[in-house]
Amino acid sequence: MMHSAASPDPFDLDFDADDEFTSSPRASDPFADFPPARAPDAPDVPLRPVMRDFDGGDPLSDDLHQPEPPSRLPNPVHEMIAGAEAAFGESSLPRITIHIFCEQAETAELSERAAQDRRMERAVVVTRMGGLTSALEIYQNQPTPSLVVVESRAPAPQLLAQLDALAEVCDPGTKVVLVGSANDIALYRELMRRGVSEYLVPPFNALQLVRTVTSLYADPSAPFVGRQIAFCGAKGGAGASTIAHNVAYSITERLQTGAVLVDLDLPFGTAGLDFNQDPLQGVADALNQPDRLDPVLMDRMMARCTERLSLFAAPANLDTDYDITSEAFDEVTQKIRSAAPFVVLDLPHMWTAWTRKILLTSDDLVIVATPDLASLRNAKNMVDLVRRARPNDAPPRLVLNQVGVPGRPEIPVKDFGEALGLTPCLALPWDPKLFGQAANNGQMLSEVSARAKASEGLDNLAQQIARRDPPPIQKTSLFSGLFKKK
Repeated sequence: MMHSAASPDPFDLDFDADDEFTSSPRASDPFADFPPARAPDAPDVPLRPVMRDFDGGDPLSDDLHQPEPPSRLPNPVHEMIAGAEAAFGESSLPRITIHIFCEQAETAELSERAAQDRRMERAVVVTRMGGLTSALEIYQNQPTPSLVVVESRAPAPQLLAQLDALAEVCDPGTKVVLVGSANDIALYRELMRRGVSEYLVPPFNALQLVRTVTSLYADPSAPFVGRQIAFCGAKGGAGASTIAHNVAYSITERLQTGAVLVDLDLPFGTAGLDFNQDPLQGVADALNQPDRLDPVLMDRMMARCTERLSLFAAPANLDTDYDITSEAFDEVTQKIRSAAPFVVLDLPHMWTAWTRKILLTSDDLVIVATPDLASLRNAKNMVDLVRRARPNDAPPRLVLNQVGVPGRPEIPVKDFGEALGLTPCLALPWDPKLFGQAANNGQMLSEVSARAKASEGLDNLAQQIARRDPPPIQKTSLFSGLFKKK
């Protein structure tokens, strides 16, 4: 759990932390009067202190953040880490037990919300009141779990003394996260020296607590987890597949990053047609042998659409009854997430255990609807389900497609969004010539007409999902061609 050996300073990022976070250099040790750290012969526990984002956060989850006090300054380290995390997906906790000891009712309520998060579904979370004092009493007579989260608002000398007492009763392998009240870099460093895995200072929300806990169990040797984006139509014919394919293309070609497009509509998938590809193998082969899927086999099964975009195509034939388990879909999609920074899933319009699981576990969910009553009803059912099951995540994105069909009565875009409690992130106009030409030619919309409103709207949606801007266009001089070597 906790030990006296000095751990690496997480703020040592090529600048002086004391100069950055304090008003004046300290002339002496501010903890000279505090109890000493544990003796060197005390049992050690592996630690991996990681500073997480408690100032910036997920740009899609700004509504989840509580307002910061006016006196709190932005933390450049937190902002840097938040920006790095934004491009990747989020991992889940392993099967562990977590005990949380709270002093305040607000912290207990926040902990309960965190325990219901999709990333902690495999963990067993027990919340108790009493804070650090209660934890000391309980662990005198029972073993400690994998992770202990304790809250204490005690002054620094008393807090450190209690932590040293807790270290004496903690089992090897137990990690400790402390929730305190003092936002002080010197205290943070002292806690790290004593072996605390992480130190949190309110205000923070349930999602930030979840990310802090999951970071403690992240395997640094494991491959990164790509960001998974699921596209689903509110009803058949809404155009979710077309939008998914064009967004995947925009992420790779306009934003110049790697992506994998996975067509999960096994009998009727159109990704192969849209990209003019007819691969011999595809996602069905992977689903039939998920345990054999490794990077080499995965590369053989994927078709290369562009330099950066790979395709797991659907077989799109009716010769086979696709009786594939939900576990196989889960295993295959998890393995594909290690193949590229972004994984775009094109989901069929059907309701099964595996489609429900993918909708609820994806990092981003895009619901594509048309402005009619059936789409409104189905989209509302999906949005309500996702909000209940993912209380700490941002709501789904809503795309309205085929807006403005001549002679067809439609629900206005504003009214459609208000009925769902969402603001549509994109409304695509009815343009049968553009969409039809792209589909028949096996091209993307931007290849047919890059300046069309639909193409520009999908490029903007891709930027929102990827959370990055396109690289700047290099300007060439009028006379540069005169000096090129022939």
